[in-house]
Amino acid sequence: MTLSHTRIRRATSIAGVLGFITATALLPTASAAPDCSRERLSDTVGSTTIAARGYLDNHPGARAVLDAAPDQPRAQAAANIRAYFTANPGEYHELRGILAPIGDAQRECNVTVLPPGLASAYDEFMAG
Repeated sequence: MTLSHTRIRRATSIAGVLGFITATALLPTASAAPDCSRERLSDTVGSTTIAARGYLDNHPGARAVLDAAPDQPRAQAAANIRAYFTANPGEYHELRGILAPIGDAQRECNVTVLPPGLASAYDEFMAG
C-alpha cells in the first residue's frame, strides 16, 4: 500500500465518522411530554402552597403584608407588597423560588392552575 492509499483510507474513515456525528446531531431528540394530569397539577399547587406557608411561618413580616392584601384595594395591596419585598429582596427571591413550580407547570402544560384573582396576583408577584 502506498502513502497515497493510506491517506485516502484515513480521509475516508474521518469523513465517515464526521458524517455519522453530523447525522446523529441532526436527528430530532425525543423528549417525554410533560405530565399535565389534573392530579400532577393539583399536587404541584398543593406542595407549593405548603412550602410557601412554611416559609411565611418563619417570616412574619412577609406573612403580615400578604395576609393584609385581600382586605385592601388592589392598588394599595400591590404597593404594600412591592414596598415590603423591595426592602427585603432576599425574602422576595426565596419566596419567588418557592412559588416557581406553579409557573413552571403552567408554562409546560399551557394552563392556568390558579383562580383568576389569585392568578393575576401571582403573575404580578413573580414579575417583580
